Amino acid sequence: MTKHRKIIGVLMNQNTLIIGFSGFLILLGTFFSESIHAQDPTLRYGTGVPPAVRSINDRSLRYLANTQLKDGSWQGGRNGPGITGICVMAFMASGEDPDYGPYATHIRKALQNIIANQNARTGYMGTSGHASMYHHGFAMLALSEAYGAVSENLLWKGSEVPENRRRTLSSALELAVRCALTAQEKNPWGAWRYSPQARDADTTVAGTVLMGILGARNAGIEVPNEAIDKALNFFQTCTTRGGGVSYTPSGSHGDGLTRSAIATLVYAIGKRKDTPEYKSTAEFIKRRASHNVGNHYMFYTLYYMAQALFQSDFEAWQAWNQRTIERLQRMQQEDGSFNSSHGKAYGTGMAVLTLALNYRLLPIYER
Repeated sequence: MTKHRKIIGVLMNQNTLIIGFSGFLILLGTFFSESIHAQDPTLRYGTGVPPAVRSINDRSLRYLANTQLKDGSWQGGRNGPGITGICVMAFMASGEDPDYGPYATHIRKALQNIIANQNARTGYMGTSGHASMYHHGFAMLALSEAYGAVSENLLWKGSEVPENRRRTLSSALELAVRCALTAQEKNPWGAWRYSPQARDADTTVAGTVLMGILGARNAGIEVPNEAIDKALNFFQTCTTRGGGVSYTPSGSHGDGLTRSAIATLVYAIGKRKDTPEYKSTAEFIKRRASHNVGNHYMFYTLYYMAQALFQSDFEAWQAWNQRTIERLQRMQQEDGSFNSSHGKAYGTGMAVLTLALNYRLLPIYER
């Protein structure tokens, strides 16, 4: 654990507002630099969380807490380590103490589940079926957010998981990163698709895995610059002058708002804001920020649009955020959940993370 990450963990446990928000990020090393101190405090810390956001968040977390299974996971839809990781981040996004707060036990149980089901040899956290590397990416991002904030001494407290399936957060995160980097080395495109053995790549899976790797680097895990560069080069290959981003390098670009939002985000976090590709994708999503998002992939799109707009155009994010708050208010069920094509746990966790920039607490969501 790095010195900076330890400091962050201590401050979080004191419920101190530490960092600015999943609009996602200049990285933690930069956090302590003069450029942060010169940043507009309104952008960094906000002017207060809207009551509607607090209401949506509180009701969502109560739903997730009430429906968590004994093993730490959630049932229904495409359950697995990625969904569990999304829920971990949802619990942490509003600043609840991950060690002693009202949801500390839920956070620990979820992390225990992710780690206990990780392949001890390869570090893989995927599942059977085609969405496996999505799961690995989201689970890796959750581990990176928990690392340094959740006490290693308390992590396995009261757990019934056998000793041979337990490991520290740092060990689990290092294994997960190694798995992702090994898969990337085998991939001709320098990116990722559904399985660690894939020889093809697409921008949605690649964005999920890359954000997990960037989160791990943010937490202090060693990640070679070449790995980040290769992945970003893949995105540049898929980006047009107009800001459209293709699903695969040989595919059509179309009007994929989600893909352009993902690209905007990874360019921003990967420090490529000076490139024409970043400028074109940022303009692309800004022009379409008022468009209605379809229901099938709605939460996935909202999740990435929140972060991408926050990174690229703060005023555009403010207007988009207000519309999204109103939309989510109308959609939230009486029990606090959100219905989605991938299940209620997924929809509810993603809704919370879509609004998490209002709190600006998770390190990976820092601008």
